[in-house]
Amino acid sequence: MNKLFYLLFLISFSTLTNDILSQNSIIYSKAETKKLYKQLNLDKQLKFNVFNTALSGFYKIKTIKKSTLLTIIDFSKPSTQERLFVIDLEHKNLLIQSYVAHGQNSGENKAKRFSNTEDSHQSSLGFYLTAETYTGKHGYSLRLDGIEKGINNNARLRNIVIHKASYVSKSFIKKNGRLGRSWGCPALPQEKNKEIINLIKEGSCLFIYAKDKTYLKRSKFI
Repeated sequence: MNKLFYLLFLISFSTLTNDILSQNSIIYSKAETKKLYKQLNLDKQLKFNVFNTALSGFYKIKTIKKSTLLTIIDFSKPSTQERLFVIDLEHKNLLIQSYVAHGQNSGENKAKRFSNTEDSHQSSLGFYLTAETYTGKHGYSLRLDGIEKGINNNARLRNIVIHKASYVSKSFIKKNGRLGRSWGCPALPQEKNKEIINLIKEGSCLFIYAKDKTYLKRSKFI
């Protein structure tokens, strides 16, 4: 009986291990996360706690297809700073960093208010999976699926997508002291839009962060 129990344990453990590895082939301890953070040279651009929060939630998502890519948008930073980061976890590279706009009703230079409600014109925080591309009124665009119920799961209904915008540029900042704002979409510079979309489309993880007490309490991924 003991031998049978031990055999069943080994089979179960092996299955669990394979499931974890198939979900995400790269898993870091906190010490390894700090090492990766240093290798990416993020210390002057992205706070460690934001990176660690993104990575921790990333490992809890079971439906990521592109499991070596992680995109982080840090809305705790002002719009006048580059606050979108596309990270290659496998090769330990920061692939792209970029300006990105927030919703017009989320705030002026900094995003302070967030919503999952249609027509709120506010950004939504949390974890998303990137989906299909399409060409619409903003040109080449990328649909997003919010995976946090009550926080960002209305992204499709609200047409929250990644698209280009002329108001996301250094010249706009110089003239207005901030980026322009969207109706809730994380809008990108025109010259970087296609490159970023083609890189992260169809099943990679996007995390939008802000130091928002309500979100940090409610999220099941934090």
